[in-house]
Amino acid sequence: MTQASKPTPFSQQATLRDGTPILIRVVSPQDRQRIVAAFSKLEPDSIYTRFFSMKKELSAAELDFLGSSDFEHYLALAASIGNGADETLIGGASYTVVPSADGARTAEVAFTIEEDYQHQGLASTLLGLLAGIAREHGITRFAAEVLAGNASMLSVFAHSGLPMVTTREHGVIHVEMDLRQSAARR
Repeated sequence: MTQASKPTPFSQQATLRDGTPILIRVVSPQDRQRIVAAFSKLEPDSIYTRFFSMKKELSAAELDFLGSSDFEHYLALAASIGNGADETLIGGASYTVVPSADGARTAEVAFTIEEDYQHQGLASTLLGLLAGIAREHGITRFAAEVLAGNASMLSVFAHSGLPMVTTREHGVIHVEMDLRQSAARR
């Protein structure tokens, strides 16, 4: 297991369904302006779906947190196209370890995909990468709160191959996915 004080670097090349090559890597503090630019391009519906409310920008604290991955308690991955100064963030996913009533090491997951890159397999790819890294750090369960109308995200979870339990309350679906199942059985 990696020590929290020395996070493991991570980056991986991938390809979207339409053939677009992308890089998936850990968000760094130097990504602040890229994150601001990516957020400014999101449509209001995407912002509401991700945050359950409207917001015009991310706070300084949110931006600071996004660049603070330690893998043990928090990890944020970014998907980008282009290189160097031309690199553009097109999506991201994160997990944050949260307390659980049964003591299982649980992390809440969240995803944001820019609209032009939705339905290209990016959220599924990010979920698979997050699950693999989380397992390496002793996380046994993912949890997510998803608006009932967010059929795309619910489909990503349903097709992940992870055992899943859902409950619904007031238009929000609570999803729990068991990470203990080995990758070989998925």
